[in-house]
Amino acid sequence: MITYLYWALVAALSLVALYVLAIKLGQFKAAAVAITSILLLGSLAYFFHFQQVFVKQWGGVMTLSVPDGQLHMGATWKGDHLWIENYDPKTNVCHFREYSKGSLLEGKVLIKNCNPLLPKQ
Repeated sequence: MITYLYWALVAALSLVALYVLAIKLGQFKAAAVAITSILLLGSLAYFFHFQQVFVKQWGGVMTLSVPDGQLHMGATWKGDHLWIENYDPKTNVCHFREYSKGSLLEGKVLIKNCNPLLPKQ
């Protein structure tokens, strides 16, 4: 829910800039620059900072996909970073992947010969 409120705020700021600069003052170039800047800064702030904070602390929305051929085993938060554990039965390797803010510094740990106790399918 907080994610939707964030984007509503970014959209509202863009509309206010459009109304004030383009309609009231007749500055169409300034309005275009302001709206582009607001949308760009809002997107960058969300991707590099707010996304995981919203999800962890206020129930935001975040979607991740399990790679093809792997089985999801677990997920945990360490600080503001999300760690996902998947198992690849073809190579018998457990993959721990870190999802950090902005996907800049992400860790990866491979455990060979993992053999997790999974129910038979």
